[in-house]
Amino acid sequence: MIVFRYLSREVMITMSAVSAVLLVIIMSGRFIKYLAQAASGILDPGVLFMIMGFRLPGFLQLILPLGLFLGILLAYGRLYLESEMTVLSATGMSQQRLLAITLAPATLVALLVAWLSLSLAPQGVAQVATIINQQDAMTEFDTLVPGRFQALRDGTRVTYTQSLSENRVDLSGVFISEKRMSQDKAKDRGISVLVAEKGRQEVRADGNRYLILENGFRYDGNPGEANYRAIQYDTYGVLLPKPDVSSDITDREAIPTGELWGSTDPRPRAELQWRLSLPVLVFIVTLMAVPLSRVNPRQGRFLKLLPAILLYMAYLTLLIAARSAMEKGRLPAALGMWWVHVLFLAIGLLLMYWEPMKLARASRRAKGVTHGQA
Repeated sequence: MIVFRYLSREVMITMSAVSAVLLVIIMSGRFIKYLAQAASGILDPGVLFMIMGFRLPGFLQLILPLGLFLGILLAYGRLYLESEMTVLSATGMSQQRLLAITLAPATLVALLVAWLSLSLAPQGVAQVATIINQQDAMTEFDTLVPGRFQALRDGTRVTYTQSLSENRVDLSGVFISEKRMSQDKAKDRGISVLVAEKGRQEVRADGNRYLILENGFRYDGNPGEANYRAIQYDTYGVLLPKPDVSSDITDREAIPTGELWGSTDPRPRAELQWRLSLPVLVFIVTLMAVPLSRVNPRQGRFLKLLPAILLYMAYLTLLIAARSAMEKGRLPAALGMWWVHVLFLAIGLLLMYWEPMKLARASRRAKGVTHGQA
């Protein structure tokens, strides 16, 4: 029991440290992407941390299996390097018993990954999709930041305001530059520039929203040409485009797992097998990590780390390829992703029993030589 607690603690501590580092790296990259969208006015800065929180289960379901794999390699590699495993082997600790001990923390990780992939991650994706739809329902002035030139999503309009009231209704020092496109949007007809001392938003009874500009100029023309037209106005109304609002969540990753069962469509079937594959992945990478962690103290603990990571990446890449093939109908659902698990299960068993088989053959040869000499 003492050895069990000691090995389990070493694996879990190392896995937690590795997973935390991987999580920070992945979330930092994704946060920078969302931050760029907020800077361009696509997202409200106030929802960034909410989006990252809902995306956390989706990140963890992929990070935890890799964290466990690397945690076993690093923790047991250190024990081999410091000859602690040699002492345990002398007391009867075989590779099979070490695997059995390691499967205990692996089972906890697999249960956590199953909870994340089957329940929390789809709920998080659905919440993110809802937030994005709410952001799409906002006009450009709902995300306008004073003192910054801000482009629309399609890049046809650039808006600037020097100041904006707290209720986001009154503006001052307004500048709007907009491309004038033909009806089919195939031909650029120049640009229109609007400048005004102040402006305000008005919502009419029909639901249309207008930007009313006061005391300004409008300039129409083509860049590089001198035939600009200038119009001075006291009041000028601009109809703000209605946002495209979609209340349906079509992302298959957001579909609850219960709705995926029994589906005959290839895409939901592939999504269901992907969610079920992640907990299975935990057990198989544990089977591969235990023999791969065995190192010679003279060689160093990182000798097998790179080959092990390449093996893990090959496993994950084949799963993703099988998922894509299932979605396109190239693989039957009965075969699906299970052949990948069977392949790497066989690799894990080969790694587990290859060294004992070599030792057994060497022992038989040594006995043969001894009998021959006798």
